Amino acid sequence: MSNGDHYDWPFLDDSHREIAASIKKWAADVLPSFEHESEENPDATAKKLVDKLAGAGWLQYLVPASSGGVSEKLDTRAICLIREHLAYYSGLADFAFIMQGLGSGPITLFGNDKLKQEFLPAVIKGQNIAAFALTEPDAGSDVSAISTIASKQGEHYILNGEKTLISNGGIADFYVVFARTGEGEGTKGLSAFLVAADTPGLNTDERIQIIAPHPMGRLKFTDCKIPKDNLIGQPGEGFTIAMTTLDHFRPTVGAAALGMARRAFDEAVRHVKSRKMFGGRLADLQMTEAAIADMALDIDASAALVYRAAWARDTGRDSTKREASMAKLFATEAAQRVIDRAVQLFGGQGVVTGEPVETLYREVRALRIYEGASEIHKIIIAREYLKTP
Repeated sequence: MSNGDHYDWPFLDDSHREIAASIKKWAADVLPSFEHESEENPDATAKKLVDKLAGAGWLQYLVPASSGGVSEKLDTRAICLIREHLAYYSGLADFAFIMQGLGSGPITLFGNDKLKQEFLPAVIKGQNIAAFALTEPDAGSDVSAISTIASKQGEHYILNGEKTLISNGGIADFYVVFARTGEGEGTKGLSAFLVAADTPGLNTDERIQIIAPHPMGRLKFTDCKIPKDNLIGQPGEGFTIAMTTLDHFRPTVGAAALGMARRAFDEAVRHVKSRKMFGGRLADLQMTEAAIADMALDIDASAALVYRAAWARDTGRDSTKREASMAKLFATEAAQRVIDRAVQLFGGQGVVTGEPVETLYREVRALRIYEGASEIHKIIIAREYLKTP
């Protein structure tokens, strides 16, 4: 079984091992009861999960101590450990947790004191559901193609445009929105704004159904009046804000993938040991042994890359772009392989709706796309090496 011996590796210290033990127990006790509810009503279930996570104190790891969090600064290893164990049991629980961090991350990293005081304490109490609104119909991986416009008019910005595939779209209390303010061409002319969900002119009615039920929607902005104090950072810093936030959280995507892969591995091992076939067990076939070996290798390699990247971020490396991209790329691709093998080992039962490996098969697919598709991370990794003298 995937016993989590990577928690003994030197990338983690004793405080992280205590977190791992606590979140493992909490997730095992609380999350199984949400299994079917997540499929039937993801919006309501996501809100319930935010409340549960807040009540247990797990959301406190998503903001710094100055705003009510646990650590002086974001502890990437702690967030990875929490995501790994949440994702082991529930993709929606992992989603509910991390969107509170990703949606508030720009405020934590670049927001003024007023925004931090007004929004971050409510995020960790589960009173404000957060969202990160970057993607547009014609601007996904190519952030420079963003066409949503924020025009300065006196003490306000007027926002017009559209965002799509926005996690928590329709249930969020506020959105961090990236829009074009025109300080320069391409990515140099973008800024970030905090937009309350009840802002006149913001329409969040259109929902988007995806392969694994998660709250997802389209945002339409029509002459939305945004106070200038809701500008996050400085005008023209939007691209830096978006990429810095993503760099903080990308290793944690790998951690979620690791949790899903470990669950699929455990389910597969249990199955092949008990499944009778050709006068013996499925586990006794050499092809099964080869599959289990490949799965175990992918899991250990993913854990090493994920916690190396998180350790590098936490220990103050000037740049962890390469490590973060390697962790996110490898762990998500590996998880897809592991889960696919698990489905194959289950045979026909593996594609029955509601089987854990079937659910994981749907849950894992999006991880290879969001926060930078796998192809984008290959470019990032290569360029990090090629720019070295």
